[in-house]
Amino acid sequence: MKKFDKERLLLGLAAPVLAIVVAFLVTALVLAATGKEPFNAFGIMFDYGVKSDSQVYIINKSTTYYLAGLAVAIGFRMNLFNIGVDGQYRLAAFFAAALGGALTLPGALQIPLIILTAMIVGAMWAGIAGVLKVTRGVSEVVSTIMLNAIATAIIGYLLQVGRLGHLDEAGTKISTTPLPESSRFFEFPTTPTPIWGFVVIAVIAGVAYWFTLSRTRFGFDLRTVGQSGSAAEASGVNVKKMVVTSMLISGGMAGLIGMPTLLNDSFEYSGDFPLGVGFTGIAIALLGRNHPIGIALGALLWAFLERGTGKLEFEGYDKEIVGVIQGVIVLCVVIAYEVVRRYGLKRQQRQVGEKLAAQARHSDQQEVSA
Repeated sequence: MKKFDKERLLLGLAAPVLAIVVAFLVTALVLAATGKEPFNAFGIMFDYGVKSDSQVYIINKSTTYYLAGLAVAIGFRMNLFNIGVDGQYRLAAFFAAALGGALTLPGALQIPLIILTAMIVGAMWAGIAGVLKVTRGVSEVVSTIMLNAIATAIIGYLLQVGRLGHLDEAGTKISTTPLPESSRFFEFPTTPTPIWGFVVIAVIAGVAYWFTLSRTRFGFDLRTVGQSGSAAEASGVNVKKMVVTSMLISGGMAGLIGMPTLLNDSFEYSGDFPLGVGFTGIAIALLGRNHPIGIALGALLWAFLERGTGKLEFEGYDKEIVGVIQGVIVLCVVIAYEVVRRYGLKRQQRQVGEKLAAQARHSDQQEVSA
């Protein structure tokens, strides 16, 4: 049993390591093909990425990416492709910011209310796709893509002066009403910039994700439905209810994605609020194989690449190189995990065959002795 666990652990580590190594080799070839020195580029990225201010940036950025990865992973574990996380989190952040700007309550009430509002809005928006899937058979991919577009239109309509929009004193920027001081989440006093306190909430969310999926009956049912809906239904699981519930939970988690930026950085929702984070979450969930620790490592790697490659632009490298590296990593991860999975399957089959052959030989020896 211990041997099996060790081999399983080694196989689990082999895939991401292989993927990252191959990704950097491919990236090095791309850089070399464009006439750039690849090792010099990697050296610049590493030197800049380990600076103290870069470390703070990476932690803060990866907090948002980690929550996005968890939101996507919940759907993946259910065999649902929630591509609407981006729209869910933006709509949730918008309404949470609008509500927070309209109220002035003590922080102990104001902050939980803002977070709860974001989670409810995200859950409701994702729940629409879940209901459409179980009642009308609409693919969650199609419905969530459409809901992303609708969310963008709703925000664009409401984020105007005279509705929920607020024009700043310079008259150049429209946003929701800025949050009061009581809405500001705590920070860790690091230099030169602080670490966002919402990283604590992200850790709690990761633990809750792991515990729910690995140590509860609900998590077992969810994983069972994801592996085989018909088998789960035969065992008494309400598959339709699980689909809707999973989308609600995924959307609720998506509602948390914008909270680090809202409560620790911008304190308002405007046109420059981060976009595309939900799609980044898809890549990070794939990179982390839907495991909370793997997702955390994927989020840190993604943030490191963004920070490090940002420096390359000032050194004469094309800014698109970050997209090349990230895209190659995702592609290599998918291929590497499939290669390792097939290798592990063949290895198990060979081990089973050897055990059966040994048992057969032992039986023959006993018959001869008799």
